[in-house]
Amino acid sequence: MRCCRSTRQELLHWAAVIASASRVAALDSRRDTRCGRSRGRDAVSAVNLELVTLTEDRAVVTWYTGVPGTDDGLGRMLPAVTEGEVVYGTHPARLDRIAVGDGPSAYHYVELTGLEPGQTYYYRARSRGRAATPTPLHLVSGNAVGTSSYGLGSAGPYSFTTPQPPPGRYLFSIALCNDLHLGETTAGRIAGIPLLRGLAQRPGLAPYPEVMSRALVEDAARCGADYLLAAGDISAEGGAADLRRAKEILDGFGNYGQDYFVARGNHDRPKAYDSFRDGFFEGDGPTYFSRDLHGLRVVGLDTYDKPGNGGDAGGLSGEQLSWFRAGLRQHKDQPTVVFGHHPLAVPHSPFPVTSGQRLNRRQARSILDGYASAPGVFLHHAGHTHRNKRTIVPRAPGVTLQEVSAVKEYPGGFCLLRVHSGGYALNYYKTRSGPAREWSERSRRQAAGIWPQFALGRSVHDRNSVTAHDLSGVRNRPAVPTRDVTATALAARGAVPGPARGPASGAPVRSAGSATG
Repeated sequence: MRCCRSTRQELLHWAAVIASASRVAALDSRRDTRCGRSRGRDAVSAVNLELVTLTEDRAVVTWYTGVPGTDDGLGRMLPAVTEGEVVYGTHPARLDRIAVGDGPSAYHYVELTGLEPGQTYYYRARSRGRAATPTPLHLVSGNAVGTSSYGLGSAGPYSFTTPQPPPGRYLFSIALCNDLHLGETTAGRIAGIPLLRGLAQRPGLAPYPEVMSRALVEDAARCGADYLLAAGDISAEGGAADLRRAKEILDGFGNYGQDYFVARGNHDRPKAYDSFRDGFFEGDGPTYFSRDLHGLRVVGLDTYDKPGNGGDAGGLSGEQLSWFRAGLRQHKDQPTVVFGHHPLAVPHSPFPVTSGQRLNRRQARSILDGYASAPGVFLHHAGHTHRNKRTIVPRAPGVTLQEVSAVKEYPGGFCLLRVHSGGYALNYYKTRSGPAREWSERSRRQAAGIWPQFALGRSVHDRNSVTAHDLSGVRNRPAVPTRDVTATALAARGAVPGPARGPASGAPVRSAGSATG
């Protein structure tokens, strides 16, 4: 699969970026080799530390352990299976609490629970006595391990401050996801840029879009999502078999049109036959819609409602744009979430921004003007860019524009929208099954190893935020019979009904985390 087309000027820019990144990767590789010679045969190197999720009472930390001095052919150390733990506390010299994983792994995923809102914590992740070092973000102004610079440039400890919970009572949660790309076999290719080496799944393993999509369904349920919105590029190229497979997987979450909803992306565009319409929108009706979820208005946009090859700017048909603006006027005060594939803006990208990465500029301005006159709209969820990015624009300051990274590749996950009567929280979660974590780590090598510079998010705030907003018109989701979901998702759904208090702060406490392998 090849994504956006590029101009000659953009190719030159990319070549310079990739050459620079390759030099950095080579230096990192030589550093790991030197460490390997000095540590001995049982040494491990703990790298790629990331603070992924941060809520008022919990945090998720991930990292990778490899064998120093080795290379898997992609410039990455061979995996080293070992234990992982996070030591943490409220003072950098007193890390008196411990969170541990489920067992030995090379792909560590540890959850810290029982945190207090508004508290600064210091932490250090380690495996076999080695402190994990952060994912380097050379090209963006941010860091991967916390909301402050404390500990950067050393082995830690690093720090973060938990937010306050959203105001008001908790109502329900919605998983926001996009870019499943069912049917894709090679990740990371961009048309016209031969320097970008694509990545494939290891032979003998299940196709990575299926691995990641199934993990999405299981983890969205585990995190307590009541609904799921999938904002486009459900398939790699709009194939009927791929879309049927995608629907089969998503049906594991619940009933389409009742528990989960889907919008079209540019990769789902019609060709000889519109298989996307056939799979998700029966008949000749529109491929855009609105639904009422307990007083919350959810609007799904088809942002490739036009002919084209998929590489140009997204666009709504004139009929859809008129329908959308009329709905904003009619429901201007009703709490509203909008989701569609192409973002309205793509600020602060370390990579060249082409017209194909966003919605048509004129239509985007028209939509933002409509938001400015509709105070009920508080969130616009988009995909397509494959990155986590939170944006507020002066044209519509009351609306969070949230780009969510792709399901199908690093960092590989979804954003959980937690709706409260007085506001909302957005929290990003990586999928956590063993095969999903393995592919996520493998696919971070896209774009000559600089993919994390773009996809993870420049700061924790780009993937975790809390916003006050009057949502008093939204009601609690009533109790309903258990849905017909996959056995795994069903078991997971009862595990965590949204963010829950862990053990109270104290010393020392060993809390259950997870490290999947």
